[in-house]
Amino acid sequence: MARFEQIGTASIPGKATQLRLLRRNDEFSIRIAGSSGELMNSRLHGSEDALATLACERLADHAAPRVLIGGLGMGFTLAAALSSLGADAEVVVAELVPEVEAWNRGPLGEAAGYPLRDPRAKIHIGDVAELIRSSQQSWDAILLDVDNGPEGLTRKENDWLYTSAGIAAAQAAMTPEGVLAYWSAGQDPAFTERLRRAGLSVDPVTVRAHRPGKGARHVIWLAW
Repeated sequence: MARFEQIGTASIPGKATQLRLLRRNDEFSIRIAGSSGELMNSRLHGSEDALATLACERLADHAAPRVLIGGLGMGFTLAAALSSLGADAEVVVAELVPEVEAWNRGPLGEAAGYPLRDPRAKIHIGDVAELIRSSQQSWDAILLDVDNGPEGLTRKENDWLYTSAGIAAAQAAMTPEGVLAYWSAGQDPAFTERLRRAGLSVDPVTVRAHRPGKGARHVIWLAW
């Protein structure tokens, strides 16, 4: 059986740890250096697809919708969003690690069909929190697949997105009829309650990591 081979590394800004990109035939894996666990695998992207499709289906009546995605990853959420939206849409992806963009424009891009080549897609290298803080009623949907969800794994600074202050900033950045969507590796009742306390209607949807209906159970919170 073929083994994974490392084809790229990237430093996480502000951290001493690195991301590793590995390839085995047509399968890709992103891991944290020094850890045996995976952050992402190109064969397990059902929940990343669902993050986009569940949110974007709510934008059917929006003219020229603008969508912000926090976290490029392997490009599957971006690809699903573009597939769900019309020709007049704009999708901006905020990615903190520049090498992740390079990977998606290079060999990794084939996994999701090179969505960054779509003219509707734009990339912002930087923290999605900065874009959210600087936006006012700018986005019809904000999709956050950052770190591991409310329980951060790689970067403590990401936790702000899931605090009451982060939720309030996302609400301010969203258009009045917009939707927020959050990906998480697992359930978090405290986060569900935090969204409700912010005055949002909340639908926590359980989805599977592998389609159809297989793999780990992940959670997508839809809030509006």
